Amino acid sequence: MFRSLACGAALLFAVSASAAETVSVETYRGEAVVPVKPQTLAVFDIAAIDTLSALGVEIAGAPENLFVDYLGPVADAAEDLGTLFEPDFEAIHALQPDLIIVGGRSSDQVEPMAKLAPAIDMTIWEDVVGQGLDRLATYGKIFNVEDKATALRASFDTQLSETRAAVADKGTGLIVLTNGPKISAYGKAGRFGWLHEAIDLPEAASEISDSTHGESISFEFIQTVNPDWLIVIDRLAAIGQPGDDARATLDNRLIHETTAWKQDQVIYLNASDIYISGGGIQSMMRTLADIEAGFKGN
Repeated sequence: MFRSLACGAALLFAVSASAAETVSVETYRGEAVVPVKPQTLAVFDIAAIDTLSALGVEIAGAPENLFVDYLGPVADAAEDLGTLFEPDFEAIHALQPDLIIVGGRSSDQVEPMAKLAPAIDMTIWEDVVGQGLDRLATYGKIFNVEDKATALRASFDTQLSETRAAVADKGTGLIVLTNGPKISAYGKAGRFGWLHEAIDLPEAASEISDSTHGESISFEFIQTVNPDWLIVIDRLAAIGQPGDDARATLDNRLIHETTAWKQDQVIYLNASDIYISGGGIQSMMRTLADIEAGFKGN
């Protein structure tokens, strides 16, 4: 009898110790202590959902609309917790998460979330590739799937090398975002400038401002800069809003005079991949694969 009670007590202690196990990790706001292998996870950052799903981590609660097709199964399986900007705090409380992850568009929700459960801000912003890969390694550490994280990193490195090889010595590029009839350009320091840095794509216009939100430009600017390649992101397509798509916006006489248009070297990226889930491991690899295919004429 005594032995049975002792064994039961030992088991209870082991379970309690396991439940209380924590790990220190780096977040966007500095070092934080989080539970190891949290069982019930709520995530309000689409880049995080991207990487976590690639790692095979189950997400219990997420925003209703993730805007990204390849994450549809995650959204279908997870509890609806409102939106990135207006979380449903009652639903979050009912879920009783062991960990909440916010980031990017939901970054300012970290304090109110922390009243419900341990919460961390995993924003990816200044260094998309560097921070994206850091997040991959961190999630591997938190969820004890470091082998999977290492394998995904290797796949990323392979895709990056293949994309660099496809881009090498093919001329200059200009990254533009269309928003209906409006156009912005992004240099190395801009939100999508990581493409220039990561794949060694020379800038067609080095004078673009350092604004992370890009610089408003005209068709005349693109004509004058005359890029060899145009890499295009359609904001309206990314967020599912009506209006002129990127192909319609760029189909005009001035753009027709550029080398990029004449040589059929205009690459339309999957907009939601790079605009919505940018920094997620799947997003980065999908975007790099699109660019590789574009430079190979596929």
